[in-house]
Amino acid sequence: MKLLTCHQLGLGNGMMLNYDPLQYLPTSEELPSSDETPVDNELQDTIPHLLKSILAIIWSERRDWFFGIDMGYYYNPKQSAIVPDGFLSLGVQRWKTRPKGRQGRLSYVLWEENGVVPILAIEIVSQTYNGEYDQKKLDYADLGFLYYIIYDSDNYQPHKGDSFEVDRLVDGVYVRQPGNPVWMPEIGLGIGTAEGTYLDWTREWLYWYDQNARRYPSENERTQQAEQRATQAQQAANQAQQELEALKSRLKQMGINPDQLLD
Repeated sequence: MKLLTCHQLGLGNGMMLNYDPLQYLPTSEELPSSDETPVDNELQDTIPHLLKSILAIIWSERRDWFFGIDMGYYYNPKQSAIVPDGFLSLGVQRWKTRPKGRQGRLSYVLWEENGVVPILAIEIVSQTYNGEYDQKKLDYADLGFLYYIIYDSDNYQPHKGDSFEVDRLVDGVYVRQPGNPVWMPEIGLGIGTAEGTYLDWTREWLYWYDQNARRYPSENERTQQAEQRATQAQQAANQAQQELEALKSRLKQMGINPDQLLD
């Protein structure tokens, strides 16, 4: 907060007024919540939603993160918002309450988030090239996003770069990080590609990974794994029962009452 003298405000001498610059910045209620630009393909929406749904599972106890999808990020009241396909911010409220008790963010407004710049941005390359490998990389570096992920899921722009790239900001410049998956210690997660099934769609997706490069499954995959474990447990129980019945049969053939042995 600044203190402006009355001379600065054109008032009488000897008086000072409190001036809070945040009072004069537009709020998320006043700013456009969408640029009305449609996504170029379904994956630009589906891939970030998969990542967000997995975060909701592995970080279910945390309340200090937000993952935005096709949401405007306002970093300067004099500039239009940028709209990443997906972005992750840490150290902010998981859910925000807006005026009149309304729930959820309309957009991510830097001056309403205590100046917390998102730590990661994701761009899904589409058939229509939008500068993901050049101009957007420069833009996100200028804005201070620590990690920038490019994913060309259908190999639309092979001459521009690799289909999966992770860049980390070092001294204001993005430096390509090797590997797949790539571990991001500041986030406590890795990110990489793998074949899997999401919404009954089997293909290559982006996934989160742990420090040992083990992929975190989606909610559907977790359900399938639980069902498989239950089926395997039931099969093991059935096999054990069959072996027990076979043993009882052999004991009876030997003139031994198995029920007495069990007693």
